[in-house]
Amino acid sequence: MQPRFGLAAVAIVLAACGDDGLLSVGDGNSERRSNDWLGPSKDKASITVMTRNIHVGTDVDRIIEAEHPEDIPLLVAEAFQTLLATNFPERAEAFAREILETDPHLIGLQEISLIRHQSPGDAVFGGASPAEDILFDFLDILLRTLQGYGLDYRAVAKIQNADVELPMITGVDPLAFKNVRLTDFDVILARGDVEISNVEAKNYLATLDVPDGQGGIAFEIPRGFTAVDATVEHTTVRFVNTHLEPASLDVKQDQADELIETLRDETLPIILVGDLNTPAPEGTVYNTFLNEFYLDAWDLRSNGRNEPGFTANHDNDLRDEFVDLHERIDLILVRNRPGAAPKSAIGSVFAIVVGDELQDRTPSGLWPSDHAGVVARMVIPRLGGGIVAQDQGRGRERGDG
Repeated sequence: MQPRFGLAAVAIVLAACGDDGLLSVGDGNSERRSNDWLGPSKDKASITVMTRNIHVGTDVDRIIEAEHPEDIPLLVAEAFQTLLATNFPERAEAFAREILETDPHLIGLQEISLIRHQSPGDAVFGGASPAEDILFDFLDILLRTLQGYGLDYRAVAKIQNADVELPMITGVDPLAFKNVRLTDFDVILARGDVEISNVEAKNYLATLDVPDGQGGIAFEIPRGFTAVDATVEHTTVRFVNTHLEPASLDVKQDQADELIETLRDETLPIILVGDLNTPAPEGTVYNTFLNEFYLDAWDLRSNGRNEPGFTANHDNDLRDEFVDLHERIDLILVRNRPGAAPKSAIGSVFAIVVGDELQDRTPSGLWPSDHAGVVARMVIPRLGGGIVAQDQGRGRERGDG
């Protein structure tokens, strides 16, 4: 049974990260995309991947900050109107254009939402019947949009995270309510010519405890990862997608440690993508991955070496009239199989940020998401030899945003 009045949990699920740091105002990461962004040649040993936080499209901070419980159904109604205004079907068109332009073999998606409702709603009266009528299925909408662009992608792995239902006022005379239910997923998409096997989808043992306001725990917020063996031409990698907890450094660290341990003995090269909610280069969790011999593809790229690669955050209503990105938390990390020397674990890399330029907005002026995405094309060499210890990021144990 999904939680019924998990307002704090909904904020955590909907928000990609909770950082309200300094803004970087400008025209985004200044390198412009063009047909040759992948580099002068297309090596058959190369693989192109994307990470993209989709964003549910609303802000629930006012719900979290509500002083009076009786205000909650009205605040939910206001948040729901923002969700409608941020128009996921229109944003899906922008995502499709990004994918058409960059042509990734594999895509890691976070915050894929399934929005359901129940009318009339029973939650405010203590009912326990879950909402089942679908309002928006983000995955279905996106896949249909990609198909409309002539793109051949399929969902090959999916993990369900939080599942939360809330009451929403829909009328005052007479008084009427609807239930709105949000279920959050992370998904891997694969291009039609990519062979997929060994699919794994797992929730982390570490979850966020949401207090009940009376000294106890109302419920837990799960997160997880998806992973597949993906073969492109003659190259096979373990492709992993995750969205780590933004609200607690301890929980995020535990989730990262669990993922690292799960992948420790993997013999295939690993490409790990996702919204890791740990800022590069100073984040504690970010450096945990570096200390475990993962390499940051953005730092290894041959193009745009001085670009910051910022990916977060636009405003929740997606109506910013300037670029509002100030940190890099959407990452593509690579670790070659055990026995590969870290310094040569990856060949040539070309990488760009997408969804960060004013022209990336939809016709009505919406950013595709509150995050930008990252696309990287890289060569994964077949290597042997002993692992050479590196002191990448050790000692930089500053808190995450």
